[in-house]
Amino acid sequence: MSVIAVAGATGYIGGRLVPLLLEAGHQVRVLTRDQEKLRDVPWRGQVEVTVGSMEDPVIARNLCDGADIVYYLVHSMSGDRHAAANFERVERLCARNLSQAARDAGIHRLIYLSGLHPQGQLSRHLASRTEVGEILLSSGTPTAVLQAGLVIGSGSASFEMVRHLTDVLPVMPAPQWVLNKIQPIAVRDALHYLMGASQLPAEVNRTFDIGGPEVLTYAQMMRTYAVAADFRQPVVLPLPVLTPWLAAQWVNLVTPVPRSLAIPLVESLQHDCVATENDIATYIPEPDGGLTPYMRAVQLALNKIETDTVETTWATAHAVSAPAEPLPSDPEWAGQTVFTDERSKTTAAPASAVWKVMEGIGGANGYYSLPFAWTVRGWMDKLAGGVGLSRGRRSNNSLQLNDAVDWWRVETLERGKLLRLRAEMIVPGRAWLEFEVTPLFADGTEEGSVFRQRAIFFPRGLSGRLYWLAVLPFHGIIFKNMANRITAAASQQP
Repeated sequence: MSVIAVAGATGYIGGRLVPLLLEAGHQVRVLTRDQEKLRDVPWRGQVEVTVGSMEDPVIARNLCDGADIVYYLVHSMSGDRHAAANFERVERLCARNLSQAARDAGIHRLIYLSGLHPQGQLSRHLASRTEVGEILLSSGTPTAVLQAGLVIGSGSASFEMVRHLTDVLPVMPAPQWVLNKIQPIAVRDALHYLMGASQLPAEVNRTFDIGGPEVLTYAQMMRTYAVAADFRQPVVLPLPVLTPWLAAQWVNLVTPVPRSLAIPLVESLQHDCVATENDIATYIPEPDGGLTPYMRAVQLALNKIETDTVETTWATAHAVSAPAEPLPSDPEWAGQTVFTDERSKTTAAPASAVWKVMEGIGGANGYYSLPFAWTVRGWMDKLAGGVGLSRGRRSNNSLQLNDAVDWWRVETLERGKLLRLRAEMIVPGRAWLEFEVTPLFADGTEEGSVFRQRAIFFPRGLSGRLYWLAVLPFHGIIFKNMANRITAAASQQP
């Protein structure tokens, strides 16, 4: 198999491409500015790591030396501050360094992921990416430049902008570009073409447009997202007064997408971004089952097709089977909005005593904090048509998986260690309450334990966010007291 180098392995696409290359049996070398970003990725021990920047021609040569194919997945929308200051000069320099290094090393193929763009005047970022493609195409090394539409998957800046704008705003004043035509592509399909590009004939040296099976407006994308997410479709009001700069500030305010990404994203949407040819089909057949429709791509990104879990990080995701889910290399702002309240307390009580209190929570034993507040919240839930606190528990002392505990349901039970309760109350979102205990040892003898408590809330739209803000002051009292009194009760256990 081939030796393949990947520049940009810690980026959104690179982090998903590397495990696919490894699964295909290739030897992989990756380039990263910061190897700490690779510390927790599952494939870290399977790749050779080159640390540095393509701005340094020595690093470019080190990356290319002995490789057969190089994937170039670096661009200025990475959000890197150094690159953002003079991104056009930096991108031009990096592309030239790679071209020279690839030619000197006898690289068989360069593969660059660029963006779909119209003819004529382009935004600075799209113009720069187009220039990078032209530099690589003239390098003397066979090059494939794949020009993709908006990539749909959790963690993609384009998708995150759609997600958070739609989640937060039921009525959305928006610039006129929401009516421009876009051809989004599912991340799995983009990866399919990237993988296939490694097998292109040596004489192929050109750009290819790649996009999904549908052409939509940005407004249609948001409405379809709302349907997939079970939200009411937003009312989109195109306004001619929102300039690209103002629209970028608006996106930055409403979504967690950083300003350094919001501005180039918004600028790139000023024109239609639709594939003008489909020549890629001559060389790379469509994936089995065809290209992924936008609705399905969103459902995959939202984990709607698989079973939802409370975990919201990369830990349970597998890039080969679920590339639309979050990965460790994704930015912190990526993924569904999650609110948490976390408490930790060290106690002299053994883990078994803490677990006994944890397992007995709710029902007649209550929640160890402001019982009247819990009672009032139970009445409110009953009035709203929920179950309230009236269900109680099957047993006051022990729990089984799937047991009801008042308005909770036992979702996870690792006896002696972890208890996770899923809320079944009426609430604008999904909520969990989690308890964990870990023994502390000294010289092989247990000397106390650490109790951890976590409230987790996935808000649903604007109402979910407002709900969390409304109850946040009470959480500071209730959850703090709960942690203190649970550990105090454990200390009194016989």
